[in-house]
Amino acid sequence: MAPLRSRRRHALLAVPAGLALTASLALLPGATASAAPQGTPPAKAAATDGPLLSYVVNATADRATVARVKKAVAAAGGSVVTSYDRIGVVVARSANPGFAQALRAVPGVQSAGATRTAPITSAATTDFGPPEKVKPPVAGSPSAARSLASGKEPLEDLQWDLPAIKADEAAKINPGSRKVTVGVIDTGVDDTHPDLAPNFSKSQSASCVSGKADTSPGAWRPADPAKDYHGTHVAGTIAAARNGIGVAGVAPNVRLAAIKVSQPRTSSFYAESVVCAFVFAADHGIAVTNNSYYVDPWMFNCADDPDQKAIADSIGRATKYAESKGVVNVASAGNSNFDLAAKELTDTGSPNDTKPPRTRTIDPSVCLDVPAQLPGVITVSATGVKSQKSFYSNYGLGQIDVAAPGGDNRQIPDLPAKDGRILSTLPGGDYGFLQGTSMAGPHVAGVAALLKTTHPRSTPQEIQWILKAQAHNPGCAGATGCAGTQHVNGFFGYGIVDALSAVRD
Repeated sequence: MAPLRSRRRHALLAVPAGLALTASLALLPGATASAAPQGTPPAKAAATDGPLLSYVVNATADRATVARVKKAVAAAGGSVVTSYDRIGVVVARSANPGFAQALRAVPGVQSAGATRTAPITSAATTDFGPPEKVKPPVAGSPSAARSLASGKEPLEDLQWDLPAIKADEAAKINPGSRKVTVGVIDTGVDDTHPDLAPNFSKSQSASCVSGKADTSPGAWRPADPAKDYHGTHVAGTIAAARNGIGVAGVAPNVRLAAIKVSQPRTSSFYAESVVCAFVFAADHGIAVTNNSYYVDPWMFNCADDPDQKAIADSIGRATKYAESKGVVNVASAGNSNFDLAAKELTDTGSPNDTKPPRTRTIDPSVCLDVPAQLPGVITVSATGVKSQKSFYSNYGLGQIDVAAPGGDNRQIPDLPAKDGRILSTLPGGDYGFLQGTSMAGPHVAGVAALLKTTHPRSTPQEIQWILKAQAHNPGCAGATGCAGTQHVNGFFGYGIVDALSAVRD
């Protein structure tokens, strides 16, 4: 059960070097330029002697301003990849070191910056390690027969997390509506998995890797199933079907969609891809999005850095747009055991697309984990089988909304579950354990989908209020570093979510 080495997903990363088991799979038994008239940079700004980078330009969302920005992009030596006119975000590429400086001088532009520090053509690889896998009991075997007789899925006895939030009981009352779709913004989803195929919605799935939605068949699948299994694991926790095959999801009858945002080979989640994903979700009838990641290359995006400010601005516009369309956005809090309410934090992993990353001291009041700490987004911490905060989970009074099982191999469940991590689906019809706030987020997304089933006309803010009101809070008693009260505190926010209450009310 050796831990896998990995860079950055909220199941797979964001933990200091000393916490190498953040996620594991186990075998089951620049230049300066001034603005020209009309905000168009002068020709001398169009140098191309720098690395080819991707940029987001955030402007007033009106037709004239967006048109002006597009002309300025060309004048500054760049090219427009796509434009989200409704939110005033233009995605561009340029090798001009002064590109962002030039665009910031354009009238109507609020922010502009590079979304990465490494060139677009860079091919740094990520070592996730080979996952250890397991197959469910063979159909017709004694163990499969026992599962069918009990009304459980063949591997459900190993899913301690379902009864922890009463999702097993909830499924007997209401397993979720087929009119509700949860969008998994992640590394892609293997929609051919037998536990995911019954609930998968191809018409609501896409790849946003380039920053522009690609809906061609299979574009949403993992680029490398052996490495990019994260999204498939997340999807199973949300809505693996109760079909007598393997595991069960929190909301086993709702629809699943995949919006792939991870770059091939590097598995990086850049701003242009994430903006595309939220806009796509909003425009394709998705009710809930799950976001088990932070946006690369910065673990925290600081408002006093123009590039990082532009990243947070672009994604904030996209999440706000999605919410305006009725989308509930759920995000994982991170795996560094950081107190997000502290006066300062030490970030040793940013930027993560160049080596070595710098060590920097940040002020959490101006530096945000994006998208988790954006306004309106439901921020989720992780718990283990004993309803204690998982050792790796970020926390912070006023920073966590709710908590959910994310797994903790230091909290060991009673038999037959055996393993304190979260069991779910993997590409190729397989199953395995992972732990991280990445695993907590999809539990909340599943409960949110159940709430959208019982309260279909409720707004995202109302769903969040109900989610908090129904949660059970273990409180801070005896927990070192936990600030707050029994009702709301830094470890659990308003508490651990409750799937049974979601379908009863």
